[in-house]
Amino acid sequence: MRYLRVVEDQGRYVASLPETAPPTPARGEVIIRVTASGVNRADLLQIAGRYPPPRGESEVLGLEVSGALDETGEPVCALLAGGGHAEYVAAPVGQVFPAPADLDLVAAAGIPEAFLTGFVNLIVEGGLEREATVLVHAGTSGVGLAAIQVAKLSGARVAATTRSADKRKALEAVGVDLAIDTARQDFAAEIEGRWGRDAVDVVLDPVGTSTFAGDLRVLKTGGRVVILATMSGSEAGLDLTLLMRKRARIVGSTLRARSRAEKAALVTRFKDEILPGFTDGALRVVVDTVFPVARAAEAFQRMRENRNVGKILIAWRHD
Repeated sequence: MRYLRVVEDQGRYVASLPETAPPTPARGEVIIRVTASGVNRADLLQIAGRYPPPRGESEVLGLEVSGALDETGEPVCALLAGGGHAEYVAAPVGQVFPAPADLDLVAAAGIPEAFLTGFVNLIVEGGLEREATVLVHAGTSGVGLAAIQVAKLSGARVAATTRSADKRKALEAVGVDLAIDTARQDFAAEIEGRWGRDAVDVVLDPVGTSTFAGDLRVLKTGGRVVILATMSGSEAGLDLTLLMRKRARIVGSTLRARSRAEKAALVTRFKDEILPGFTDGALRVVVDTVFPVARAAEAFQRMRENRNVGKILIAWRHD
């Protein structure tokens, strides 16, 4: 089979398609013929040598796929710790779920990492309740647009940020109540101007240094800030008095490093609580671009340059 190898050369990505033997499933795994794989920032970090896969997992890039079970042909999606950017992947059976029947199978590759990240961090870690108020940073990323929809499905009022005025329409298209362009607006001031002080129950923050102080400022008493990445840096000042006064909780979260057993339990909940939303029309995958595998380097470069709105996918072909 072919798999994707990507390296960086003078600030640009270069992709190749080496051949290797198809994976042999271990106990508790199934083989998926990959239709499409999703590109994530974790891929960029792994290429840079800063985010290796968990011990025992595939060294091949790729955290999510759609495709068909090799034995039965059933259309499925899978959350992975590695190995997704390939023609075949061995996936833990507990991390595989049915592809929504009415959704194009290529687009379905945009579900696992993005929507499970939204679900885990808003509902499981953030304790999101109905009619809460949520703030989602980097709202036009694949994870951001998925998280907004998960929050709206839960009945939340949602504010979301972007650094581009051109991308605000994408936020409004998925039902955001307050879209904020942080290149021109202070997000904390905008939220306070619309909803008053201390308005936010849960903040989903993949940005880090540049947003953390504002996150704490807009929280309600008992609010939660869930940190899932550090795009602007990993160090931030913390006003401990404010933290105590608000009885706030700061939650650090990753998905890839969790055990297979924990991921299987999360996927089981996801299938029951979130996946039906794709059938009844409440949820949709916002696809930015689909690249053929021969142009995969362009997919990674597009993400690196923050040009995407929604998911970047790589299409694989099978005879």
